[in-house]
Amino acid sequence: MSEMQSARRGRPGYDQQGILAVAVAAFNEYGYDATSIGMLAERLGLSKSAIYHHFGSKDEILDRALDSALSSLEAVVEDEPADAGGGAAGRLERVLRGAVHVLVDQLPAVTLLLRVRGNTDVERTALSRRRTFDRRITALVSAAQSEGALRDDIDASVAARLTFGMINSIVEWYRPGGREGADRLADDVVAIALDGLRKR
Repeated sequence: MSEMQSARRGRPGYDQQGILAVAVAAFNEYGYDATSIGMLAERLGLSKSAIYHHFGSKDEILDRALDSALSSLEAVVEDEPADAGGGAAGRLERVLRGAVHVLVDQLPAVTLLLRVRGNTDVERTALSRRRTFDRRITALVSAAQSEGALRDDIDASVAARLTFGMINSIVEWYRPGGREGADRLADDVVAIALDGLRKR
């Protein structure tokens, strides 16, 4: 990297990912609309132009953060092979565990994702992707019901929403470094969600 390129990167320690992390924290604290590039520059100790060197706009920062969370959640479903064993119920369990790990690993970005309301094109795109993800989870619950592994007296979409409502609530109270790590938390979620849904 040339000296000029190095100088354009701004203050040491704030590469694109560093700026993104600080921005996501500010969006979660103040709200996306109330957070300006000027506020981010002040918080980072950078000039606005240093931020614009990495991101073309505040919307681009939001898009990058939401895409990170959504891509990780989508990968949990997409990377789950249909023939991995345990049928649809086994796949559902592994997806739930994977989703818990995503929330713990990307807590700030997922928190931001769960707070978007569709006020911008970026937010509307994110909400559309969330709906697609929700439909895939509902289809997995429905398949497990059809296999006879889960009780079928609860609508599949309701079961999926209640289960992910519980998982999504983690962002409100979970603190990294606490008593429960992601593995134990995933065990607890699976026990509460699937034990209540399994056929007796």
